[in-house]
Amino acid sequence: MTNEPDSGFNNPFSALSSEGLPAGKVNNAKPVEAPRKSRGRVDILRVKAGRGGKTVTVVKNFVGIGLPEKEKLAKEMQKTCGTGGTVKEGQIEIQGDQREAVATILTKAGFSPVMAGG
Repeated sequence: MTNEPDSGFNNPFSALSSEGLPAGKVNNAKPVEAPRKSRGRVDILRVKAGRGGKTVTVVKNFVGIGLPEKEKLAKEMQKTCGTGGTVKEGQIEIQGDQREAVATILTKAGFSPVMAGG
């Protein structure tokens, strides 16, 4: 279709002009990242039994994440807490009673941590 008068199409906007209108707003801002949805509930336990009297913080009941992501989370927890830790049988174990620090890291990662047990 053309805007020629003899084409049989009468464009009602052909007489309009953008002259005199304010300049449009330029949007150079980064798009706002939507908040991450909850990735599920995880339980944080303080365990002493079977560990020679030593306290260990155990994070379990992960759903939908693989071993590499668990290892990455464990490494971040170890670094933040300044302690050792490991991933065993699908659970993250951090030395000492580090439940509060671990809960903060899990919340930032999109999980819903729940303190369970003693």
